[in-house]
Amino acid sequence: MKIALINENSQAAKNELIFNTLKSVAEPKGHEVYNYGMYSAQDEAQITYVQIGLLTAILINSGAADLVVTGCGTGEGAMLACNAFPNVLCGLVIDPSDAYMFTQINNGNAIALPFAKGFGWGAELNLAYIFEKLFVGEWGLGYPRERAVPEQRNKKILDDVKKVTHTDIMTILKNIDQDFLKGAVSGAKFSDYFFANCKNAEIAAYIKQVLGA
Repeated sequence: MKIALINENSQAAKNELIFNTLKSVAEPKGHEVYNYGMYSAQDEAQITYVQIGLLTAILINSGAADLVVTGCGTGEGAMLACNAFPNVLCGLVIDPSDAYMFTQINNGNAIALPFAKGFGWGAELNLAYIFEKLFVGEWGLGYPRERAVPEQRNKKILDDVKKVTHTDIMTILKNIDQDFLKGAVSGAKFSDYFFANCKNAEIAAYIKQVLGA
């Protein structure tokens, strides 16, 4: 699994802690972790929580990432922004049980964490426990197990509904404010990670055009 970490500007100072914790849990299980920043509050490329949603959609729809780990002060804004885009299903994860039940019941492709609210003593421990429960096994098996069939059915219904209620990603990329888009994809390491992993030539070509690459 290719995992992308994205931090917005209000919590950028915690990027290194979050990245190292995520890597320590995910990489021994065979996953690849890519840090899309922000890397510090002083980064030239500033990402808002709304831009997190757009960047998440680009990564998921292009195949450059299978899972996005993100958040903001409360996690709420990042979650809402992610879910505004097609083919992104983002859950708010506050504790390890949230993480496990999201993987088993909702089987999404992004999580939003609160990096300010409740982020005190033991915050790095809670992060590690959350990430451990994310990668404990196969996703979408249901919880409790006897609920697996209706939960899997409801997930498919939700995916089908989102196909109707959301515009496709290329239409979004072409019609959204282009400065807003460029800001979302201007991180210091975005081009290195994205173009090496992108599986959609049309999306890649358009992003190169936006970046002037």
